[in-house]
Amino acid sequence: MQSTNKSLKSEFIFDSEATANALPYRELTRSIENLLSDNNVSVPQRIVLPMAKDSSLFVMPAHDSNIAITKIISVLPYNRDLGLPSVQGDILVFDIHTGRRIALLDGPTVTARRTAAVSLLAAQRLAPTNRGPMLIVGAGDQGKAHLEAFQEVIGVEKVFIYSRTKASADTLVLYANKLGIEAQQIDDPNQALAYCSLVISATPALEVVLAKMPLEGTFISAVGAYKLNMAEWSAPVCQELAKKGTLVVDTRDADHEAGDFLQAGIHVPTIPCLSDVVCNTATWLHRESREPTSSVFFKNCGWAGWDLAAARCIAKAIKQ
Repeated sequence: MQSTNKSLKSEFIFDSEATANALPYRELTRSIENLLSDNNVSVPQRIVLPMAKDSSLFVMPAHDSNIAITKIISVLPYNRDLGLPSVQGDILVFDIHTGRRIALLDGPTVTARRTAAVSLLAAQRLAPTNRGPMLIVGAGDQGKAHLEAFQEVIGVEKVFIYSRTKASADTLVLYANKLGIEAQQIDDPNQALAYCSLVISATPALEVVLAKMPLEGTFISAVGAYKLNMAEWSAPVCQELAKKGTLVVDTRDADHEAGDFLQAGIHVPTIPCLSDVVCNTATWLHRESREPTSSVFFKNCGWAGWDLAAARCIAKAIKQ
């Protein structure tokens, strides 16, 4: 953490490490939960500017009664083939009363950690069981962040990891072992669906990877597809889960962004979102109200509100 101007001690630049250190998963998850019941939060629809090769530039503003943020990131799925980060950018944090910039955050770090925290909150509220084992499909930054979050807060002990690049899966397996998790690289994630009760799909979503029904009573968080032409899960699986399980989306922005559901012909506006669960406006979604064998498919598209929740944690740290 460094001050960019000695005369402005409240103005900080947070690099990746400092951003991560200021966002422990338990605190970040609580911040996200609190944000969903805050009527002072304003989040307009994000701007997604298409670029070459299914890449995008995102501009995502939001504010509450104390701070305002603007997130600007580029998402280039093909960068992984070039040995470059697929997500790059920053988040600017402002004091809403004075308009003064109070922080500059590392965009990819916030994106990975807040996305994992949203999946974690959904699992805490909706998962039929959180004991695992866990399947992670996609061994990039999102796969790593979800591994950390679910181990730190839920205590996941066993994980199977798949990546289209075996070296990436092996690297995440080694990292999991360092965290004290029993981890194994696998060659076919569809086979692993038969014995994993927690599933995270965090692929570039350039093609469908998962085409078999999960184990009954599975919690799924699908992270990779964030626009109509992207999908990680096959349409027949999504359609079957819509009939036999429970579908939930992160926000109403998913109505036009949830590629997995939209490509399956599912009418997304009728699906409850995470705020319905947190604010008890859809009580039938709670664990005690559902069949224990009913699977839950949570579509995690992303939202500037999650970045605002992360900025709240960091603004609190700055004040201390």
